[in-house]
Amino acid sequence: MSSNDDQIAQVEHHFGVRFPQDYRDFLGTTGSLSQFVLPADDFLVIDALAELIGINEAGEFQKRFPGAVVIGGDGSRELLVYDFRQDTPPLVTLDVSAEDWSSAIHQATSLSAFLEQFPQTGWKWDDTDSPPS
Repeated sequence: MSSNDDQIAQVEHHFGVRFPQDYRDFLGTTGSLSQFVLPADDFLVIDALAELIGINEAGEFQKRFPGAVVIGGDGSRELLVYDFRQDTPPLVTLDVSAEDWSSAIHQATSLSAFLEQFPQTGWKWDDTDSPPS
């Protein structure tokens, strides 16, 4: 097991979750991302593993959103979040000031799907194209 695998395991243990394999692979290869993505021209941040615990502890996020793990966002108010209330956690966005899960907007079923569609679609700002829950 590499030191990166150890770090991933420590962060998963902290949150009491197991990250999806595609996200684990991303953390082990790319690690993080912070750039404007063309042609959507939307800003995308995926946080480094070392930042996850601090980011998630800011603003009592875990208390307001049990089962949430923030992994990134738009560099501003929108947070990219795994919803671990579901067996296969989808990625959703939540505004930093959101009160509860009712504000979540479905982005993708997996990180791979999200990264594949993002250059074309950018951020989704409403739930019109989310799968039925």
